[in-house]
Amino acid sequence: MIGFLIALISGALMSIQGVFNTQVTKASSIWAASAFVQFTALIVCLGAWLCTDRSSLFKVFEVQPKYMLLGGAIGAFITYTVIKSMDMLGPAKAVMLIVVAQLAVAYVIELLGWFGVEKQPWEWRKGIGMAVAVLGIVIFKWK
Repeated sequence: MIGFLIALISGALMSIQGVFNTQVTKASSIWAASAFVQFTALIVCLGAWLCTDRSSLFKVFEVQPKYMLLGGAIGAFITYTVIKSMDMLGPAKAVMLIVVAQLAVAYVIELLGWFGVEKQPWEWRKGIGMAVAVLGIVIFKWK
């Protein structure tokens, strides 16, 4: 149950962050705003690490395969694409498309067993759920 609550909080925070970042971009530029976002995230993470964890920061470099270290770089492009999509589509449409894209890619990763994730079999109910999500976008955009 706590996992569901955390996921709901994550979704809410991502939407709020996207709106905030879009507004910051209007006062500067998209890459300046993205750099600020990533920098402030670094400061918060280092502060949380100092207060709670204190394990070696350099242990992250022991991860295998090494391409897993690209998460931060991907995060920069996530920030960019969220800002651009919210600016061009508005928060509701952008988030709806972002969430469906996340769901589709996550399911493909599970189906194919990519990136060390345990391979899962195809399930019709999940495919139908994805189709319902896409139908939701069509209904949302329908005038």
